[in-house]
Amino acid sequence: MAVVETTQSGASEFEAAGGENTRFIILISLVATIGGFLFGYDSGVINGTVDGLTAAFQSDAAVTGFNVASMLLGCAVGAWFAGTLADRYGRRTMQLWAAVFFIVSAWGSGIATSSAEFVVYRVLGGLAVGAASV
Repeated sequence: MAVVETTQSGASEFEAAGGENTRFIILISLVATIGGFLFGYDSGVINGTVDGLTAAFQSDAAVTGFNVASMLLGCAVGAWFAGTLADRYGRRTMQLWAAVFFIVSAWGSGIATSSAEFVVYRVLGGLAVGAASV
């Protein structure tokens, strides 16, 4: 017969640990869903700036389209390599790098003075989105 110790609240150690595990799992799930949210947000928010991009960079429709779609190139590359890198360096490390890439991409996209510079920052943001999606 096994002896089950209880905590001061009357719950067994197993029940107390289960509550902590549940909270931890919920926290991890919320952090993971942020990656999906950021993918949708980054894909959607650029649509409102198409006219501004065209005016700011004096670009035609093809170049503006590439400016907008360039994030998807980074997404594909980021998703392709993120799993392998996460296995090698750890998931937490990869999520931290993705967060840094998100910050640098947002900052850089805001200060970009040319279409090429804007594309570089969008691709960097795409790498982060792809890594967060994995």
